[in-house]
Amino acid sequence: MTAKTLMIQGTGSSVGKSIIVAALCRIMHQDGFRVAPFKSQNMALNSFVTRDGLEMGRAQVVQAEAAGIEPAVDMNPVLLKPEADAKSQVVVMGKPWMTVSARDYYKHTLDLFPIIEQSLARLRSQYDIVIIEGAGSPAEINLRRFEMVNMSIARIAQAPVLLVGDIDKGGVFASLVGTLVLLQGEERKMIRGFIINKFRGDISILQPGLDYLEEHTGIPVLGVVPYYHHIMINEEDSIYQGETGEWNRECRIDIAVMYLRRISNSTDFEPLQQEPGVRLRYITDPWQLGNPDLIIIPGSKSTIADLAHLKETGLAEAILSKARAGTPVIGICGGFQMLGNRIEDPQRVESEKTSIDGLGLLDIVTRFESEKTTHQVRARIAAGEGLFRGLTGEDLTGYEIHMGQTLGRDASPAFEITQRIGEDGNHPDGAVGYDGKVFGTYLHGLFDNERFRRGLLRNIKPLDMQSDLPSREEQYDELAMIVRQSLDMERIYRICGLQRAE
Repeated sequence: MTAKTLMIQGTGSSVGKSIIVAALCRIMHQDGFRVAPFKSQNMALNSFVTRDGLEMGRAQVVQAEAAGIEPAVDMNPVLLKPEADAKSQVVVMGKPWMTVSARDYYKHTLDLFPIIEQSLARLRSQYDIVIIEGAGSPAEINLRRFEMVNMSIARIAQAPVLLVGDIDKGGVFASLVGTLVLLQGEERKMIRGFIINKFRGDISILQPGLDYLEEHTGIPVLGVVPYYHHIMINEEDSIYQGETGEWNRECRIDIAVMYLRRISNSTDFEPLQQEPGVRLRYITDPWQLGNPDLIIIPGSKSTIADLAHLKETGLAEAILSKARAGTPVIGICGGFQMLGNRIEDPQRVESEKTSIDGLGLLDIVTRFESEKTTHQVRARIAAGEGLFRGLTGEDLTGYEIHMGQTLGRDASPAFEITQRIGEDGNHPDGAVGYDGKVFGTYLHGLFDNERFRRGLLRNIKPLDMQSDLPSREEQYDELAMIVRQSLDMERIYRICGLQRAE
């Protein structure tokens, strides 16, 4: 049996395509269908490692979780990870393929199309329906002959398309109609419905606009999804660069995350944002730093360039000053590498610079290598003082995605990896300094481990932790409820050609 298909496209980036796909995956899963997500080409620095050690976009992982299935690279066969303004690492079927400029990448689209088609065909052979996500806008007329993520995929999959517009930014009706105008005749016929996303206010005031839209285009509005604040689900690479949470008497722990120009896996910090009493801020200039209770240097796709930028802006010296005064500092992946004495890149794997001095907070040296390390892991806390007080021996889960190997002659490891899926034996991970107040690690997903996250926060300041934070599954169900109530699901099922069991 070949699965039915439905495609979600948008009038532009960040209109909510990823979240709508996740919601529909959950709704159809709840309704008894075997459903899988698919995005042929993703450009994102938030990525994940599958059980078999392959890398894919984080958004499709979220959608797979919402669908109740294990993530697989067939759901995202091509992943672009920007390294500079016009250059990206291309990950194909979970493995690095090449690093190319934007201009040169388009020369390879014909090579990638068969891979994409095969992935989609495999998914369609295993599920009842595949929900396909587009990218950006299908009306990028300058890219029409190269694109392999919007209407070209809709044609291959023979997928009806629902077009999503973001009303929160304004101009949603012009965006929807303008998109239709710029599509070619056959492409317009594939648009079977509109979805208005991120609406605030009284829908009766919006109704005349909805009526005009339907009359003017002949395409139905399938629903209006409200703006919500209380659901924390990964949404591509979107990241709030200012404060998250107002500073008040109940916000006892202030966390400052360095907003690197090529920040990667920013989803690592979302569990911290959900903790009541925690304020998490993204910092771009030294004057914004203030007096945080914790500083975090995140991962980066361009570690050497981002470290140089920290130095040029004065942020590096500000971090050093705070660390020497006793402020805890954590480095994740590229941030871990920056905390060391030196980063070396003799093969120019990542940069034209062959080396750069680090911050010198940890007695380690990192050397970049051409082979990428990608593993899901189980680990155990090896350190026992400072931020780790009372946590020694706790078990953790996470994943590694990095190009460099880090060595430290005298540095104590932060964690011990007890299992790398696909490998045997134990391995030290990370390093600890400043009596446990500074540490780095290659483990992504570290703060998803609740006992570790809350223990670390309590070691910074006493904090009354709520025991009833919603689980990820509960948040998917809440999202599904909101979207189900907002959309005409019966009509969407008819558009898909699916029939629910009575």
